[in-house]
Amino acid sequence: MRTLCSSTLIGEFFVIGFAGLVAMKDDSLAMSTVWWVCGVAMLFSVLLCGMVTRPGGVQLGWALQIGLVLSGFVVPTMFFLGAVFAGLWWASVHYGRRIDEVKARWAAAEAAQGSAGPDAA
Repeated sequence: MRTLCSSTLIGEFFVIGFAGLVAMKDDSLAMSTVWWVCGVAMLFSVLLCGMVTRPGGVQLGWALQIGLVLSGFVVPTMFFLGAVFAGLWWASVHYGRRIDEVKARWAAAEAAQGSAGPDAA
């Protein structure tokens, strides 16, 4: 799960940064507001990469996704991006856990084969 979720968070980091550059072209938004919203979201997405496997890490990821959707009240583009990111986060958590289960089964099968010893064949 760690790899899939961290990859999603790093992808969010870059997309939010590029979205901030695009949002700065909007005359109705102050540049400081755009960078405040985008900068905080980018910082949290990078920090969360190291915390995703710790207790509460997935829940903090959900809090980030909700925050991204709610940031659409400040930067309207973030409504769409936040919804897309929430869907990606769900997929990362869901499929990441499934991948972890498969890896655990493979490791258990290899350990069982290894404990039988080379003379067992």
